[in-house]
Amino acid sequence: MAYSWHKSDFEALLARQEALPHALLFRGNPGIGKLALAESLARALLCEQPGPGGSACGQCTACGWMAQGSHPDFRRLEPEILAEQNEREEGGEKKASLQIQVEQVRAIADFINVSSHRGGVKVVLIHPAETLNIHAANALLKNLEEPPPRTYFLLVAHRWHQLLPTIRSRCQQVALPPPPVEAARDWLKQQGLASPDLALAQAGGAPLLALEFDEQYWQQREQFLKAIARNAFDALALGEQIRDLAPGRVVAWLQKWSYDLVSHKVTGSVSYNPDFAVPLAAAAARIELRDATRFLRQMVRLQRIVSHPLNARLFYELLLLTYAALLNGRSSVVKHFQDAR
Repeated sequence: MAYSWHKSDFEALLARQEALPHALLFRGNPGIGKLALAESLARALLCEQPGPGGSACGQCTACGWMAQGSHPDFRRLEPEILAEQNEREEGGEKKASLQIQVEQVRAIADFINVSSHRGGVKVVLIHPAETLNIHAANALLKNLEEPPPRTYFLLVAHRWHQLLPTIRSRCQQVALPPPPVEAARDWLKQQGLASPDLALAQAGGAPLLALEFDEQYWQQREQFLKAIARNAFDALALGEQIRDLAPGRVVAWLQKWSYDLVSHKVTGSVSYNPDFAVPLAAAAARIELRDATRFLRQMVRLQRIVSHPLNARLFYELLLLTYAALLNGRSSVVKHFQDAR
């Protein structure tokens, strides 16, 4: 079901259920419950005995099929890596795709162009929509330009700006902000999280993302941040220590750290790492705002490529040597790093 902080958004969608556009784009930060909201709307649209206000009853045949993931009038498009069971190649494991492929979009052609099995609507849910590769996006665009009758496309996107402008223009956008801090904190406490405030800070206010951080995450984060918080640290040695960590995780830590450096320079406060506020303040005093901003921008750009194959050790050494130069006031190194990327 949709989370409590999206109750008003869900009710507003149900209130105009009879006049919904053929395509909706649910957009917002990762980990705030966009997918749950889209799934709740899909269940409501397909329910055969909707309850008060139009929500799914949870008891009819259609609701039962949705719970089992087998409704004949519902399709979900997502990268293979998100599927519960990835297909196997003969003689070995098939590498799961990070993108929604054009074949997946073409496979729904018969589904959307024939009558529904239950005499109602048909729903296609696409998540995350920004993982559509260019061919898949163009194939989907044809369906959005000439939508089949009684068919709804529900797109869920974390980085909606990466979608083709033509796809965005053919969807009515539902912008979802992070939930209020109090609501997110209360929900995390109900899930048994011991330090909800720190987890929320680290997740940028996204409660579902905060819940994903396990004990290993916190241990690795603490070790890494303690290392870079020292006045002088050995970038090469640290690069060797973290060589087995996921590049996306390390870049995310450095992005949040550099954001806090910029934030402290401008406002005197930090957002993501309140437990490291003291060493962040000390580091911020040693650097120029311009250089910290350059480094932050590069961390944001690197998020787009960290899933690609790379030499982790060399990658980490470059990142950490650049950050060490930032601390030591060698702005030319930071600028060269930005220009080179």
